[in-house]
Amino acid sequence: MKTILVTGAAGFIGCNFVRLSLSRGYRVVGFDALTYAGHKESLDGLGPNFTLVTGDIRDARAFGTALASHKPHAILNFAAESHVDRSIEDPLLFVETNVLGTANLLHLSLEYWSGLGAADKENFRYLQVSTDEVFGSLGDTGKFSETTPLDPRSPYSASKTGADLMVSAWHHTYKLPTVTTRCSNNYGPFQFPEKLIPHMIQCALQGKPLPVYGKGQNVRDWIHVEDHCAGILLALEKGKPGSNYCFGGNAERRNLDLVHDLCLILDELKPRARGSYKEQISFVTDRLGHDWRYAIDDSLAARELGFTRKHELNGGLRSTVKWYLENESWCKKVLGSGK
Repeated sequence: MKTILVTGAAGFIGCNFVRLSLSRGYRVVGFDALTYAGHKESLDGLGPNFTLVTGDIRDARAFGTALASHKPHAILNFAAESHVDRSIEDPLLFVETNVLGTANLLHLSLEYWSGLGAADKENFRYLQVSTDEVFGSLGDTGKFSETTPLDPRSPYSASKTGADLMVSAWHHTYKLPTVTTRCSNNYGPFQFPEKLIPHMIQCALQGKPLPVYGKGQNVRDWIHVEDHCAGILLALEKGKPGSNYCFGGNAERRNLDLVHDLCLILDELKPRARGSYKEQISFVTDRLGHDWRYAIDDSLAARELGFTRKHELNGGLRSTVKWYLENESWCKKVLGSGK
């Protein structure tokens, strides 16, 4: 049974990846600082093959101890500050966590990898989970791919770009076997309700306005978190060292249209006393530097890794809304944690 170490394991994508990895026979060590967006409740009941270590990726001693204690066959870095609005308010925190934290992981991972035997060195991987936002913004046509130049537009995406470039540098300079993955917007269970879809669900249920930036015309490509995690696992198992792989949902939607879709699903599954949830939609001042459109061409991942998607957007949104309706206790815990 191979052991993998997953940073950011208590976050949205991380906890879903932990579940998938356990189901595929891995032993998983989670490493998480348990900030406002990381919660032990997202990792409840995972069984004896999962261990959670509380620690910050900027803490060299804590991470080094985890490596020495658990001797992983691979390290996957999901840990990141990830909300664009928060990065605009506090950009230095994003630099500290996403750039300096990643540098710390790479430094310690290189030390660890260098001390492995020949076979373990050959099979070891460091996988960096990144975002399509490092590519900047698209116009009305075209898609991002592995060869798209990096052009970040927000403090968040700039910090992720810095991390990605260091991962590349550690591979080319030190030959550390790294793989980087980049994805479009994720949705699904366990997402902290600051992101668009769970935020709209929570506001709707609480009778609050549904705040849409600008006129709601910005376009995003949406991938279900389970499809994204399956892609990451393929990249871990089949990806070439030094390579980048993109994963998308092939499901572009204007933000306003997406909110309308969520309202229609809620109208059916949990109707208001009167009228539609659409009546709660409000328009707010647009985000600073708001990227116009994202879309991903993931044909390379399909060819090299065998990547496919199981979820289409309409069904995925419906199952996501149902999950939040059926897991109100989780929502109350994470929203009431005071973090």
